Amino acid sequence: MLEFRYDTQLLIEGHDLDEDAIHDHITANFAGDSLLAVGDSELIKIHFHTNEPWKVLEYAASLGEIYDIVVEDMDRQSRGLHG
Repeated sequence: MLEFRYDTQLLIEGHDLDEDAIHDHITANFAGDSLLAVGDSELIKIHFHTNEPWKVLEYAASLGEIYDIVVEDMDRQSRGLHG
């Protein structure tokens, strides 16, 4: 059993994005692990394992346009099922 079930990935497109501030906000406000927040002031890629991906998506949408959203169920994958 995984502690954090959903592999959540997305892109945020916006203006004046700050990858460090985004990383710090996610770390402080959402339970999870394996966080990556990389990019520049106009495009940030997020990768995060969490049990509540909708909260991460809601936060990211408040920063700009979100797209290329992927939420995979790693528990199902570990059992050989499609995510």
